Amino acid sequence: MPKKGKIEVDEERCKGCYLCVGVCPVKCIEKSETFSKTGYYPVKYKGDGCIACLSCARICPDLAIK
Repeated sequence: MPKKGKIEVDEERCKGCYLCVGVCPVKCIEKSETFSKTGYYPVKYKGDGCIACLSCARICPDLAIK
C-alpha cells in the first residue's frame, strides 16, 4: 500500500508556475480558482491522494510547499 501524505501550500508565496502540478505522479495538486492576495492563481491540494513523495516541494522555486 502506498504511503499516505499531505502537503501544505503557502498561497501567499506561490506564484502560480504550476511546476508542481506537472511533476505530481498522482495529480493531487491543482490550480486554484481564486486569486491570492499577491495577485496570482496559486495551487491547491485536492485533499487526498498524496503519496508523500515530495516531488512538488523539491521543484517549487518559491518554497511554497511543505
